[in-house]
Amino acid sequence: MLQKITRQAPSVRILIALGACLFVLGGAGAWWVLDRETPEPCNGLPRNERVRESLGAAVQPGMSCAAFGRVVVEATAGEGTDVRTRAQAQALKHVLVALDPGEPGGLGLDPALRVPLATALAGYASDLHAMLGGNDTDYVTKAAPHVPPWESGGTHHLAVLPRTLKEVLREVSRDPGAYVVLRTAETRTAAQRLAAVPAGAGGHALTVPPTENARALGFLDGIADAVVDGLDEDEARTWSTAVLDGLLRERKPEEKEERTPADVLVDSWLRELGHARDEERSALLRAQAVDMTRTWLRTRGVDGTTRQKLLADVEEHALGGVREATR
Repeated sequence: MLQKITRQAPSVRILIALGACLFVLGGAGAWWVLDRETPEPCNGLPRNERVRESLGAAVQPGMSCAAFGRVVVEATAGEGTDVRTRAQAQALKHVLVALDPGEPGGLGLDPALRVPLATALAGYASDLHAMLGGNDTDYVTKAAPHVPPWESGGTHHLAVLPRTLKEVLREVSRDPGAYVVLRTAETRTAAQRLAAVPAGAGGHALTVPPTENARALGFLDGIADAVVDGLDEDEARTWSTAVLDGLLRERKPEEKEERTPADVLVDSWLRELGHARDEERSALLRAQAVDMTRTWLRTRGVDGTTRQKLLADVEEHALGGVREATR
C-alpha cells in the first residue's frame, strides 16, 4: 500500500503545480478582462484633448462626472435665448463626437452625464430638430467630425453624424428626466415651426413643417422604445410614468401673460395629455405629432380633404422616425 502511494506522489505534485499555474494565469487573465471592461470615468471625456481644450480651465483633474456635466452645460450655453458662438457650438460637437462608440450599442454613458448632455442638446433645439426630422442639407454635408459649426440667422449651428446622435440619445434617455428635457425641447420647437407658417400658405409651405415635426417626434418615440426594450416590465412602467409625469409638469398656467401661438399649441396638447386617463397617456404621447397637427389645422380652417391627407402624411412620417431610431 505504501509503495502504491509513493508511486502516485509525483503525479499529485504535478497536478498541484499545474493547478497553481492555472490559478496564476487565470488570475492574470481575469484582471486583464476586468481592466478592459472597466470604463474610464466620465467616458474619458475629461482626458480627451479636444474636449478639454474646448471646455477650458473649468475642467479640473479628479472632478466628479456631475461637476464635469455642469461644465459642459455652462461652456456650450449662450448668453442669449438662442444665440451660440462658434466656440460654444464646437465644444458640444467635440463632446458628442468623442462619445461616438463606433458601433451600435457600445456607448455605455456614465449616468451622471445623462441629464447634463440632454440639457446641452436642448440648448440647440433647432439643430436637434433639423438633425432628427429636417431636410436641410447643411445638417448632412456638415455632420462629419472635422467640419466646424457654421453661422446662420445670427447664431452658430452644429451637426453630427446620425449614428453619433442616435447612440447619444439612446444612452441619455435611459434617465427619464433627461428624456423629458429632450421631448419638451422638441415639442416647443415643433410648435414654433407650425406657428411660423404664414396664413393662407399652401403646398410645401403648409406640409413640410408638420411632416418634419412628425419625423423628429417619431424618432424620439423610437428612442423611448429602445430604452424600454432593455428594461423588465416594472422598470419600463416606472420609466414611462416618470416621463409622462415630467412632461405634465411642463404645463404653464393658462392665465400666463403674453402667450405666443406656439405656447397655446403646446399648452393645448399638454392639457389633452393631462385630461386623459393614465392608461391612455402613452398612446397619446405616440400620437403627439398627429394631435398637434390636427389642432393647428383646425385653427387655420384648412378644408377637410387637405386636412385628412396631411394627417395621414404626418402619421407616416412619425412611423418613419420610429423605424430610423430603432433600426
